[in-house]
Amino acid sequence: MTTTDTSPSKRGFWARVVDLYVDGFRHMRLGKTLWAIILIKLFIMFAVLKLFFFPNFLSQKAPDGDKAGYVSSELVGRGTQQPTP
Repeated sequence: MTTTDTSPSKRGFWARVVDLYVDGFRHMRLGKTLWAIILIKLFIMFAVLKLFFFPNFLSQKAPDGDKAGYVSSELVGRGTQQPTP
């Protein structure tokens, strides 16, 4: 029968780092609630607000679906304009 030594000096660095975070998340109470609030806010910011406030501008402006051509012509056109004094 073999025994495995799990003392901190025998385990790898990354295994100890992962164990530190797993143990920390396992024992936190308020932190879990705060992380849930953060994730819900991120979802609202990126998913919901994009749907309602940021329309797909390229699909409306690009002729015949040539998005790359539209972007390159806009960049070249804006780059060659002379600044107004």
